[in-house]
Amino acid sequence: MSTPESTLGDEDTFRILIATDIHLGYLEKDAIRGDDTYRTLDEILNCAKTNQVDFILLGGDLFHDNKPTRRCLHTCISKFRQYCMGDSPILFNILSDQAVNFSTGQFPWVNYQDENLNISIPIFSVHGNHDDPTGSEGLCTLDLVSSCGLINHFGRSQSVEKIEISPILMQKGNTKLALYGLGSIPDERLYRMFVNNQVTMLRPKEDQDQWFNLFTIHQNRHIGLLKVKGRKMNLQKIPLKTVRQFFIQDLVLADHEDLFTPDTPQVTKKVEDFCYAKVVEMLEEAERERLGRTLTPEKPLIRIRVDYSGGFEAFNTSRFSQKFVDRVANPKDVIHFVRRRENKEAVKDEVNIDYGQLLKSTAVDGLRVEDLVKQYFEAAEQKVQLSLLTEQGMGKAIQEFVDKDEKDAIEELITYQLEKTQRHLKTRGVTSEQDIDAEIQRFRDSKKNTTEEVEEIKEAFDRAKALRLERGEAPQDLDISDELADVAMDSDEGPAPPPTRGRGRGSRGRGGRGRGRGAAPPDPKPASRGRTLKSSAPTQSRNILDAFQASSQRTSRAKATKSYTEDVTIEDSDEDIPVMKSTRSAPRLASSSSAKCGSQSQSQSSRGVAFDDSDDDDEYDPFKGTSSRARR
Repeated sequence: MSTPESTLGDEDTFRILIATDIHLGYLEKDAIRGDDTYRTLDEILNCAKTNQVDFILLGGDLFHDNKPTRRCLHTCISKFRQYCMGDSPILFNILSDQAVNFSTGQFPWVNYQDENLNISIPIFSVHGNHDDPTGSEGLCTLDLVSSCGLINHFGRSQSVEKIEISPILMQKGNTKLALYGLGSIPDERLYRMFVNNQVTMLRPKEDQDQWFNLFTIHQNRHIGLLKVKGRKMNLQKIPLKTVRQFFIQDLVLADHEDLFTPDTPQVTKKVEDFCYAKVVEMLEEAERERLGRTLTPEKPLIRIRVDYSGGFEAFNTSRFSQKFVDRVANPKDVIHFVRRRENKEAVKDEVNIDYGQLLKSTAVDGLRVEDLVKQYFEAAEQKVQLSLLTEQGMGKAIQEFVDKDEKDAIEELITYQLEKTQRHLKTRGVTSEQDIDAEIQRFRDSKKNTTEEVEEIKEAFDRAKALRLERGEAPQDLDISDELADVAMDSDEGPAPPPTRGRGRGSRGRGGRGRGRGAAPPDPKPASRGRTLKSSAPTQSRNILDAFQASSQRTSRAKATKSYTEDVTIEDSDEDIPVMKSTRSAPRLASSSSAKCGSQSQSQSSRGVAFDDSDDDDEYDPFKGTSSRARR
């Protein structure tokens, strides 16, 4: 219940600054809009300090990207240190078990009670869909800032099947506040959990009617000052002054028959002049609104959606935008042409099918990845296929593969469960085929929705990460910005893969030319693509089916490794040399090539220039069969 501000005192009143969707780092490389989000964060923190709030509550999407750049992280941490650390006392207490509220972090307590920190304005935040946890460790950028002691990350759910929310219980004077939080979860999954009664919100055991309940979920950008006293509240909206103006307008050309029609002479020129006049009107409106607002950026965002259905033609938007380069912040996309889909007449002999009715149930049900995996397993089990895998584990692995780009998740999960099932069968001494099928089914059912199943999934993901590190790939959670890539172009050490490059640039370098620190050779031969790709390169473009197929090969990895070492072409240089499997029919070719490459690389690598050591005239593709090379 909202209450007039005058009735709320100070001694028993929580003063909370609420902000969401700051999206730090959005378009930070844009020459005009690059600093917009950083100015907004500075304004929000300054507003909190000016209003002497008890704490700041963020509703998600503090960062725009899941892996922000170093500049973005540095700016965020610097601003938090500037505004949130100091000697001002904290006037409220936390009564709940902090080990439960902050169980996912390395420091399970609120930051202002840390004896090594001096916090004046605590920040509590949930994650959004832009900065959500990723990878096998389930970390997000908020966890990094939380480890620095600058924010308190709460509202994380460890399970994909059910949610149990334990509130942070706070008290200031006689006012008791129960702060609930829930980070971003896909709408379909959250809806399904609510429908199935799998969402539980715990309540205090004592004095339940005296607590003011506040639930934090992911919302759109806004800030406001919330005051809570007893069970009364007042929310004061605070307009942001540093936000860039945004004007959008829709134009339907067919609605202006009094000005032009598709048959009008020079109609395209007249449409362009009409759009020009509309943009000028919007710029004049922006100028009027900006009067007296010194913090508002000078150049507004202007967008016109032009519907040119009905026979009209689009004009050159790039040439049109050049007229407003110095007046708008988005000169590249001022005009956006759209066209309505026209209903085609039904073909005479065409069979009429109500596709909307066929898809209606799917749209209502809101299928998730887990639902599709479950349906697949049910169909597969009828044919006695994939009976040792669980729906939850496979759903998580596919989610990691698709959403988080963890390429080895599916493969490692299959391999891990296959090995564990084999050990279980050996322990039980099952030998007959019928008994094996029954025992596998019992073993699988015994792990469903248990801690053992969760631990197996985590172990499989850990093995996937270890395999990635073994191949020399950069961790998925590591931020490798474009600036690092540019600096590494001329450094002594090549940047971390992917993509993998040696000291001398091959055919995959910039501009398609070989680059190194020395001068390029006068007539270089076509660089071998195998020289710039490691053995893990084929996995970069794998799909889900490849991951399933690769699992059958992983059980014989030790034998495969032994055969590779017998047919490896080794070059005595510091370049990144791929390990490639060759055929048994041409061992002498590999040996002679190795000797030749070794003698040349010692003299060439000292100059830092990439040369092609192959005598082949054609470019060698390591993904093609090697039998053709042996015949040459």
